[in-house]
Amino acid sequence: MKDTSRKPASTASGDPTTLAVDIGGTGLKASVLNGAGRTIVERVRVATPYPCRPNILLWASAGLVAQLPSFERVSVGFPGVIRDGRVVTAPHFDAKSWRDYPLEAAVSRRFGKPARLLNDAEVQRLGIVAGRGLEVVLTLGTGVGSAVFSDGRLAPHLELAQHPIRHGKTYNDYIGDAACHAVSAHKWNRRLRKTIDIVRSLLHYDLLYLGGGNAANIVGALPANVRIASNDAGITGGIRLWDADVWPSAGGGSGRKRRGALEGASTRGAAPS
Repeated sequence: MKDTSRKPASTASGDPTTLAVDIGGTGLKASVLNGAGRTIVERVRVATPYPCRPNILLWASAGLVAQLPSFERVSVGFPGVIRDGRVVTAPHFDAKSWRDYPLEAAVSRRFGKPARLLNDAEVQRLGIVAGRGLEVVLTLGTGVGSAVFSDGRLAPHLELAQHPIRHGKTYNDYIGDAACHAVSAHKWNRRLRKTIDIVRSLLHYDLLYLGGGNAANIVGALPANVRIASNDAGITGGIRLWDADVWPSAGGGSGRKRRGALEGASTRGAAPS
């Protein structure tokens, strides 16, 4: 892995700089944030490698991050169910190799910095929601990500993507990326509005945010309490993982001791075969 400390980052406040990594089904994105959660360099992106096993993802992430300034900690959004720093499900990747994988600790070892890991839709929400009432995020990308927050506190993860929604189809089948390309724009937008109605009946939210790459394909008016969110929130929301009032609930805090920076230098890995 290339040395990530050779290009120093500077912030006027002296607050820690945070590497924010947004792992998606089609792309890996990263930037470095200042203490206010603003990017201090342009976001960088590479295509998600496939087959996407843990060692391959870590190697690709190291190459991406080598383009960025130095940082003092790492926040990662991952498209799957996360519990106690480990991957429970990774529906878009090689599911068997990811099952129960300690990604948070692996990222910390790779970069030699403290790391925190959360579902990608939940990270995006942290960058956009107001913290009042019941707020829901749906990310429309390779699959459908979801996050639910009550007065700013993260609710237990609800994996809507894998839940049946209509005629035996899951949310992923119904409005995921494959469906977006398989049906007309009109039909996909009609499906999206049916999904909004179902989620509203299910959760009775105050605000629903729609994000992800396919949010750009939304046409026509939306209900007054539905908003399209900036995709940059998948990066900028990473700063919130280090907020003392956010992490105890977001981090799966069942009393476990969260491991931050690991002792010693970062692990330098060779390119996988």
